[in-house]
Amino acid sequence: MRFVWAVAAFVLAALMIGAGIAQRTIFEGPTTESQQIEVSGDAPYVLIDGGVLNSHEGSQTLRVQEDGAIFAAYGRTADMAAWLAKSDYTHVTLADDQIVSDSVAATVTDDTVTDDAATTDDTTTDDTTTGDATTGDDATSADAAALSPVGSDLWLDEFQQDDVLIATLQLPAEMSLLVATDGSAPAPQSLSITWPVHNSTPWAGPLIVGGAIVLAVGIVLYILGVRHARRARGPRRKGLPVPTTEPINVAIESEDKGVISATPDAKKLTRRTRGSRAFIAVPAVAVSALLFTGCSADAWPDLAPSPTPSATPSIVVPEDQGSPVVTQAQAERIVSRVATAVAAADDAMDATAAATRLDGTALAVRETNYVLRGSLSDQTALPAIPDGTLQVVLPEANDEWPRTFFAVAPGTDGGADVMMSVTQQDPWSEYKVTDIAQLTSDTTLKLAPPYVGAIPILPDSPFLTLAPDALAAAYADVLTNADSSEYASLFDTDDDAFIKSLDDNRTTRLATFNETGAETGSLTFSAEGGTAAPVALATLDSGAIVVVTVYDRDSVTPTNSEAVIKLDNNPVVQTLTGVSQSSTGFTTTYADQLFFFVPSQSSKERITLLGYSSSILDAKVIE
Repeated sequence: MRFVWAVAAFVLAALMIGAGIAQRTIFEGPTTESQQIEVSGDAPYVLIDGGVLNSHEGSQTLRVQEDGAIFAAYGRTADMAAWLAKSDYTHVTLADDQIVSDSVAATVTDDTVTDDAATTDDTTTDDTTTGDATTGDDATSADAAALSPVGSDLWLDEFQQDDVLIATLQLPAEMSLLVATDGSAPAPQSLSITWPVHNSTPWAGPLIVGGAIVLAVGIVLYILGVRHARRARGPRRKGLPVPTTEPINVAIESEDKGVISATPDAKKLTRRTRGSRAFIAVPAVAVSALLFTGCSADAWPDLAPSPTPSATPSIVVPEDQGSPVVTQAQAERIVSRVATAVAAADDAMDATAAATRLDGTALAVRETNYVLRGSLSDQTALPAIPDGTLQVVLPEANDEWPRTFFAVAPGTDGGADVMMSVTQQDPWSEYKVTDIAQLTSDTTLKLAPPYVGAIPILPDSPFLTLAPDALAAAYADVLTNADSSEYASLFDTDDDAFIKSLDDNRTTRLATFNETGAETGSLTFSAEGGTAAPVALATLDSGAIVVVTVYDRDSVTPTNSEAVIKLDNNPVVQTLTGVSQSSTGFTTTYADQLFFFVPSQSSKERITLLGYSSSILDAKVIE
């Protein structure tokens, strides 16, 4: 009976193991699914829509084959469409579950972009991007050739390879993929996308393991059956009759060798039995180990309970709010590029090179610094743009242009952290740092996460303690009139590092001037708001971070008609004015880049200075 059960176990084990292996081999099916994309025409770009990329689940593997250099990049679909407005391209989309390719003509020319950039917000109309002046007929091939895709700040990432490009991505539906060669030659024609096919075989593992267990049971039953059969038969020899009262002698005595085992055949039988057991047991262990190695995670049923998500603070995003203009990684890459370009410009003292990544007040003070360094050997360079991981990124939630994000980076050489305002004027421009300052306040702000973005605040917003476009003039009045200013109560001057630094500097300079020039001249100080438009992004507590520029000036004038103001001890002003003395005096202007937190109108908080930088901007002879 044991043999019957053993055979049944062997048959059942073979069926179970065979079924389990078959699920993982011949019945498993293909592991990937590919889709060839047909591209016709000679457009220099192919834009693969996110709907195509997400037509199947799982990661997307792009394969492009073309002789020479191949370029690919991905980003938000709206951003890529805006960037491609200056060029013809092939748009690959999904329609009725079918992949289709459509040719799209350029809608914007370089002249249109230039005119649009020079137009103020009040006079900008839809005619800047539509109409006869911006039709595809006006988008010449020269415009398309000048549009290079390499290194655009809009891309979330980009790839370049020769002959064959393979990239595995996991893009959401709102992102698209751009493919090109050099931006002027026709785009590659041979493209394909591959998705993984998830073939779950949850019973393969249990069948294989269960079969191995049944096989082991069958082996045990077989061994027990063999043992039982041998004991039942046993060796039976015929010998001489012996008295029934005498015991059977199982040993043979020898005078020389003592007692040895009788029945040599029995000894051989014993050895053979032990050898058989060892021979059977080893293959059973080996087979089990082999079967276990072929069972991956998807060969087992998922019995784990679904994880319960932990509670996280919720942020209500308005339906009409735009998307964040950059991601954390994108912002870090942009700032790194800015740092590299500005460092090279600083070394060469090249204002034109600096203008590729700086704008506004940040560029103006560097241009002045280059002039001074070119004439004065002891003039130091302005602090470098930090390059590295950003501690804070606050992107504007905006689908149009210009776009801005704020970033905080660790200071170099253990210095204070640096805050920057970075702006992109249009889809084809690079992001440029317009304002930069060292943080001086430890104020805790409630900021939206980078994946949500901050709402831009209008310059004349009435919902803040002070409208952004009035902030610079109000602070300048405080710098000039101190506590007697009508705006003094709005600012937290006790925690204002710039006011303290400016007051100390003015006191020292006035004392030094009075030692020698009080009898023939006077030194006065003043401040006024800058002309640059403020930049303001909302915080989660209905306040805003506002960036403005203030000009603080000192004027030296003679007090009698015969006096002359000489610059013997002021080579900086002498270099900027080009004269060594004046009978009317001199005015020196410093540009102050200031970052403020402005609370909401209903708040009892005061306006707080977050950080500042102050650099000489200009010096002129008083007329």
